[in-house]
Amino acid sequence: MVNALRASGKTAVLVSEELEEAIIIEERNRGKYCVVFDPLDGSSNIDAGVNIGTIFGIYRVKQDSTGTVEDVLRPGSEMVAAGYTMYGSSANLVLSTGSGVNGYTLDASLGEFILTHPNIIIPPRGKIYSFNEGNSMYFHSPVTAYLKSIKYPTPPKSPYSARYIGSMVADVHRTLLYGGIFGYPNDKKSKSGKLRLLYEAFPMAFLTEQAGGIATTGTKRILDIVPKDIHERCPVFLGSKDDVQDLMKFYKEAPES
Repeated sequence: MVNALRASGKTAVLVSEELEEAIIIEERNRGKYCVVFDPLDGSSNIDAGVNIGTIFGIYRVKQDSTGTVEDVLRPGSEMVAAGYTMYGSSANLVLSTGSGVNGYTLDASLGEFILTHPNIIIPPRGKIYSFNEGNSMYFHSPVTAYLKSIKYPTPPKSPYSARYIGSMVADVHRTLLYGGIFGYPNDKKSKSGKLRLLYEAFPMAFLTEQAGGIATTGTKRILDIVPKDIHERCPVFLGSKDDVQDLMKFYKEAPES
């Protein structure tokens, strides 16, 4: 992936989850875009045949810059495009260039991605929550209280269904299509959260907002965060507008968490 991006002549800075340092493209191949990516999200699931994917975000090099790491240490709201490709029973590309979200499916006979999910809009409320509840003993009180509220709702409301794959691409893809909420909070064990801000949280937050949803840390908009490090982590909650707003109410009631 690095070699292909370098050879394209379109990129100036590359940041990969697999590489400790950013790659600054040599002048003869340098373009005007910076690409941040997780080349194989959910790789621990490969042997089990679970869907995995590639997540990416794209910035334009700042004016008067020749391409440095500072060009990617910017809020996610400054990305010009973001998306992911999911590999499973089919290969799906979900992409936004800032004017909505479209989904494409690979037609292997043509070798082309065909538009199959135009103008993806997240339902305002879903019926699915996606959290790794194996970490429940470490969750802070707002998350615990929120999960209790959707698992044991006041009648006549029905409880939400749990769906957690453990591959962010697959879990977010389902959330975009069906609605609900995906969450990977910070907790007593992972103080800053587990997901990487630049090439996991930002692209997925960008897509979520473009599809009409909300992406937050619980207390602030993810796309407003200014990264200090290319591998910085952050808590992530994203999905249907009403569901995420419900979660945020619990954080407002317990701001110390």
